[in-house]
Amino acid sequence: MTDASSEKMRIGIIGCGAGIFHLRGYQAEPRATVVALAGLDTDRCQRLAKQFDIPAVYGDYRELLEVRDIDAVSIAVPNHLHMPVAIAALEAGKHVLIEKPLARSAEEGERMIAAAQKAERILAIAFNRRYRDDVMLVHDHVAAGGFGRVYFAETYWMRRAGIPGWGSWFTDKELAGGGPLIDLGVHVLDMTLYAMGNPTVTSVSASTYAEIGTQGKGNFRNAKTIERSAGTGNYEVEDLATAYLRTADGATVMMKTSWAAYTGAEDDFGFSLMGSTGGCEMVSRNYALTGTLKVFGDFEGIASDGSPRLIERDGHAEVINRFVSAIRDGTPGVPTGEEGLDRARLIDAIYRSAAEGREVLIEA
Repeated sequence: MTDASSEKMRIGIIGCGAGIFHLRGYQAEPRATVVALAGLDTDRCQRLAKQFDIPAVYGDYRELLEVRDIDAVSIAVPNHLHMPVAIAALEAGKHVLIEKPLARSAEEGERMIAAAQKAERILAIAFNRRYRDDVMLVHDHVAAGGFGRVYFAETYWMRRAGIPGWGSWFTDKELAGGGPLIDLGVHVLDMTLYAMGNPTVTSVSASTYAEIGTQGKGNFRNAKTIERSAGTGNYEVEDLATAYLRTADGATVMMKTSWAAYTGAEDDFGFSLMGSTGGCEMVSRNYALTGTLKVFGDFEGIASDGSPRLIERDGHAEVINRFVSAIRDGTPGVPTGEEGLDRARLIDAIYRSAAEGREVLIEA
């Protein structure tokens, strides 16, 4: 392993699709350098390697893991590969940063956590949305008691027509584990619960629907329908999920998320919090980073609102900065595998509630 006190950490990236977001994050991190890429789409990996001056490209991730002086890997592959690739990397002595979700299920996530503990390596998850400037400001304000007791929240990620690839692994239940809930809902649930101070969710009541994708509609305009070899060629997951969550401290959270729905949303996400002394609304339309936050309170007894000035933050770069610090210095703060497991258990409970048509209790 690299001497943490003197040399740059050497990083490998497995997956050259979403891996581009990790790659750009490492470009902004002076303490680390990406030395290798791996992916089945070797042409795409070669293009990235040329663009970012990365010396090595592998078609098989296992070849990358055999390189002894690679300290850590980022994994950005289809959901069904998260567990086997992460466990192989941990067993090879690498620290691991994995793209969300942690895994298709909590059971898979538990096996990943156990592998990290056995290998004495860090397993972190790229919950990049929680490091937006608006989310971080709200998190800090809630922690300081600025809204009083936060007792109600709404959160959403809604797309009018945003199936990531009809017939691809995204719409294959076995390969993806689910639809927009596991893809987008996990993001907004994480950032909302994080902003609230991570209350413990005790029960969920949920419903899921597959009304648009099953008609062959709702694809991103720039997405291609993928050949059956990359999935079933069918639509097997939900295109809308809704859930009502109760927390141990008496708060409630309402969530909705869609890939495709007849709604005014384009590709919009956000949340609102209501507290005993104040509240807020965060609305990001088409991934906007600024002009997204309104805060509500009282001024001399009069209901008032304001809009804090925000700065643009690269969420993956923020996660990677914390990941590198955790490896080099033992600094806490990177989203941990355990946090990813907590969200995986919540996603499992939501799917179970929808399937069984009843409220599901979440064991502590």
